[in-house]
Amino acid sequence: MSIILHIETATKNCSVALSHSGKLLALNENYSENYSHSEQLHGFIQKVLKKADIKMSSIDAVAVSKGPGSFTGLRIGVAAAKGICFALDLPLIGINSLQVLAGKVNLIEDILIFPMFDARRMEVYTMVLNEKKEVLKPTFAEIITNNSFDSFPKDKKWIFMGEGAQKCKTLLNAPHIYYWDDLKFPSTKEMIPLAWEAFEEKKFEDVAYFEPFYLKEFFTNDKKIQD
Repeated sequence: MSIILHIETATKNCSVALSHSGKLLALNENYSENYSHSEQLHGFIQKVLKKADIKMSSIDAVAVSKGPGSFTGLRIGVAAAKGICFALDLPLIGINSLQVLAGKVNLIEDILIFPMFDARRMEVYTMVLNEKKEVLKPTFAEIITNNSFDSFPKDKKWIFMGEGAQKCKTLLNAPHIYYWDDLKFPSTKEMIPLAWEAFEEKKFEDVAYFEPFYLKEFFTNDKKIQD
């Protein structure tokens, strides 16, 4: 019996799930414009444990979104995941947040998937995957222009998804580009198969040294950390 606790806090969606051998047991999530993850996360963990009738001591691993994404959100999720792993001596699984978002696409045709998170100004964090969810280009930052992604074949259908995709609409509107506006934020529901694969292959993080993948440095002023 392999039970994994999943934590996704890279965006405005705070999402927690429990799975058993790659199958969803319980899910609790909520979108918050103000990133209220610090107030929600502990309660969400308790709720999924209660829904699944599972004790914390029965968990076999913790999977967490490692980024890219919100500095504050990632920090909260990773801190919680590491705390549980330290307390219960559990393995930690880090999952790319963009891959989790791309998991919402279920098409068998020849496509390219561009999951996007909003960065600053006209910049997005993205990666490129095919219909099998194989990564064709790992995570990178892209300043959106008329020529963005020109190196990718245009004879395929491009799926633009995620909150960051909104920045592309005025500049990138060719016939092969499709905007999936309803798929904006990652959920732990789509993290489950990725985490289960990593668990079976024993691809674990070093709990002591694991840090979120911010992609870029984040700058601070006297009052707050800017996402």
